[in-house]
Amino acid sequence: MTSISRIVLGALALCCAASALAQTQAQTTDPNAPKTRAQVKQEFLLWRSVGYDPNDWLNYPDNAIRASRIIAQRQARGETAVQ
Repeated sequence: MTSISRIVLGALALCCAASALAQTQAQTTDPNAPKTRAQVKQEFLLWRSVGYDPNDWLNYPDNAIRASRIIAQRQARGETAVQ
């Protein structure tokens, strides 16, 4: 697989992950407003902190689903900070 296709697949996976995370988070601002670069970075760090590895294609989408469940559980308990 070429490096360009890996980059495209990685970007696609990150967009899907960010979209899934956005659906689980309570929005206090306009949900249609674009996210800032800092918000996207924070979400990515949150996903990485719960074990999501965007380079692990062998276990995708199971690793993304597992990470989204962990994030949803933490948000339900009020734990949203990256650890």
